Amino acid sequence: MLLIVHGGAGDQRPTRKALKILSTSLEHGFALLESGGTALNAVVATLTLLEDSGIFNAGTGGNLQLDGIRRLDASLMEGHELSTGAVIGAEGIKNPIQLARLIMALPNTTMTHVGAEKIAKAHNLDPLLPPDRTALEKLEKIKKGRGKAVQAFKRYFSTVGAVALDREGHLAAGASTGGIAAMLPGRVGDTPIIGAGVYAEDGQGAVSCTGRGEDIIRFSLAKEICMNLASMSPAVASRRALKRLVKAGGAAGVIVLNRQGIFSIMHSTRFMAAGYADRKGISIQEEV
Repeated sequence: MLLIVHGGAGDQRPTRKALKILSTSLEHGFALLESGGTALNAVVATLTLLEDSGIFNAGTGGNLQLDGIRRLDASLMEGHELSTGAVIGAEGIKNPIQLARLIMALPNTTMTHVGAEKIAKAHNLDPLLPPDRTALEKLEKIKKGRGKAVQAFKRYFSTVGAVALDREGHLAAGASTGGIAAMLPGRVGDTPIIGAGVYAEDGQGAVSCTGRGEDIIRFSLAKEICMNLASMSPAVASRRALKRLVKAGGAAGVIVLNRQGIFSIMHSTRFMAAGYADRKGISIQEEV
């Protein structure tokens, strides 16, 4: 059994608080695996805690778009039956990762905000509160192109993601994000796109990505890495894919886990907030 989580990659050093919350999320998620829970449920529980924290660019901490509205993306994939669920641009929903889990059971497994809102209301998911004054002030600074907030959002991708392997040998991957700060309404990154931001297949492995979404989409990064796990170690597959992406001007970080429980945490940026939990305990890192 193994659980890996990331809180984004970039040139900005993660705060102690962010690393502590990552550790707490790993403890919570791995406890589910130890009690016999599935990899999928562990991923959902782990990412829900990170969405609730308000520290990461997901859930209550998600970035505001150019018009001041918080629209959230999330996706999930489990490796046994290759089931998927994804939500794009969800408004007023606190935990899009839980919504993605509900969508997995539907005939149509990728939903935009209109359908997503109806599903969330039908299942009484917690609503997302309007942005506070601090978030609105940050947005104004970014729009005016001044202040530390401008540089921070350019250099750090604090999307959250997780991959897990349960005691039955099943794999799962997930991710949740608020996208790029002050981005145009309607923009879609890699997080809700299966094969780009996340991918899982029991016979291969599980991958969750973070970084510049447009670049990750171009390479279908998660799927490329996962397919290469048939003949490569997670480290080699990650390094090869990131090298291709960087050569094209991209930047990303990945967490990769194969069916044998061998894993890799790798990034082309200076820092990546990430960690893992297994029977030996919890390990957190801010750079490799």
